[in-house]
Parts: sequence; structure tokens; C-alpha cells
Amino acid sequence: MEEALSEIFLQFEGKREEIIPILQRVQENYTYLPEDSMRQIARFTKVPESDIYGVATFYAQFRFTPTGRNHICVCRGTACHVRGAPAILEEVAANVGLEDEGTTEDLEYTLETVACIGCCALAPAITYNEEVHGNLTKNKVRKLIKAEAGKNGSE
Repeated sequence: MEEALSEIFLQFEGKREEIIPILQRVQENYTYLPEDSMRQIARFTKVPESDIYGVATFYAQFRFTPTGRNHICVCRGTACHVRGAPAILEEVAANVGLEDEGTTEDLEYTLETVACIGCCALAPAITYNEEVHGNLTKNKVRKLIKAEAGKNGSE
């Protein structure tokens, strides 16, 4: 971890105003913010660790637990909700081995809901590893997850 953090820190000067970009880079590297990295960021920026946690907990984009190799976000915006997002969430969860939102024990999948992905015309919609899929039905969800698992050798 030290080596990866050192490389990230080389891109910054250690200023307070760099905290968010540093947190973003660390999360890009690890998929979450490991506890030790938070201490290292505090030392690098000379900002109290509690302030670093304050920033990271304020923004929903930051995570403190590892995410799965495949990240699925189900939109719960109004258009998606009205057009069946609850059933889509249920179907995705069932097909990846979860009861609801969360991460599978094998770290293969992370499933979460988001307020809106901005694709209302495609409702109901999800992102699967940041790729948008819309006009979904339960059957399309099953096919999508099977196809993606086949691509990744997860099947």
C-alpha cells in the first residue's frame, strides 16, 4: 500500500484543498478508502485525521469497504421507480446472490441504488461497471448478468 500511496502523493503538493482529489485517486486505486490510507493522507496534508474522515463521510462517492469487481447501480429516480425499478433491483440482487444492496462475499459484485443516473428516457435503467443499460425488464436483467459473467469468466 505504501508504494501505491507514494505514487499518488507525487501528483500533489499536500495542500488542504487537494484532499478531495487525493481521496478520489486513492479510491480509484483500491476501490475504497482503506483505514491506513486515511492516516497517510492526514500526515501528507498535515490535516487532522478526523477532518479527512469528515470530508470522506460527507460525500456519498467515498467508500470505506471494498467493492466488488462488478459494480451495479440501480436507478431509483422517479421515472425509473414508476417504470419498475423496485422489481429490477430485486432481479439484479437475486441474480448476483444478494438479498438487497451490498457486496457479495467473494467480492465479485457490489449492488447499490442511486437517486438518479440521468437516463430518465431509458427508465428503468442501471449502470453495470459504469455502462448504462435501459428499458430493462426482469428477463433483460437475467440475460445481461449472464452475458457479463460470460465475458469476465465468472460463469
